[in-house]
Amino acid sequence: MTQEVHPPHFVQESRRFSQRLSATRRGARLARRLTVQQLADCGWDHDDESVHTAALLVAELAANAVQHGRLPGRDFLLALFLTQSMTGPVTLRIEVADCRGERLPGPAPAAPPGVWEEHGRGLLIVESLATRWGVEPRRPSGKTVWAEIQLSADSPS
Repeated sequence: MTQEVHPPHFVQESRRFSQRLSATRRGARLARRLTVQQLADCGWDHDDESVHTAALLVAELAANAVQHGRLPGRDFLLALFLTQSMTGPVTLRIEVADCRGERLPGPAPAAPPGVWEEHGRGLLIVESLATRWGVEPRRPSGKTVWAEIQLSADSPS
């Protein structure tokens, strides 16, 4: 990776989780469930709004990896980074890496797709829910699409 994952100063606590998953709809569904379970293991309630937001972001990023980044026989990687600085809130960074570096997501569309269109809402959802998001090249090939959110303050310290 080319970008620093954790805040550069005063990191009080940091947790990391990563898992390779099959590039299938089942793998994408499992990525969402693993995210919820990891946050619950860290003390967040399953019904916390932050957990729902994280699950939705993972669902969108994993679905995109399966649909647009899939190569036969290759998995995608889910990575979660939970950090808390002494000067700020708890941040969750979600990374989904796939093997298709040439298929980069574009910017979120300016206007939502039509009511009857089946595709085109994923990046709008990511854009609206994430504090920030982006794409990084992955060596030797592929890309990592990431999103960050701040988790609710009334959860674990």
